[in-house]
Amino acid sequence: MLSSDRLGESSAEIRQRVENARQVQRERFVESSSIACNADMRIAGIRKSYKLDKTSQSPMRSAMNQINLSARAYHRLLKLARMIADLAESNSIQKVHIAETLQYRPKIMLG
Repeated sequence: MLSSDRLGESSAEIRQRVENARQVQRERFVESSSIACNADMRIAGIRKSYKLDKTSQSPMRSAMNQINLSARAYHRLLKLARMIADLAESNSIQKVHIAETLQYRPKIMLG
């Protein structure tokens, strides 16, 4: 809320979180010459690396059924969820990361 006294993160803090997430990704893909970040992942790599636990699968399955996600959209959402998890310094994609990812879907798709 704009009128609250709560202050958000400074630009320097956000920059540091992004740099930390990028470093995690560089370390994750150190053995691959063709992958530098989550966005570069291909389907086979996504399926192998981005396994969801049962609680994380639930909102993704619901979204797939409700908005008829294509396989391509599903994999793009997983890559974004992995980035959100990296920014949160999480070792795995959690339900909260999936929920945030789904919020970024265009509203037209949800109607």
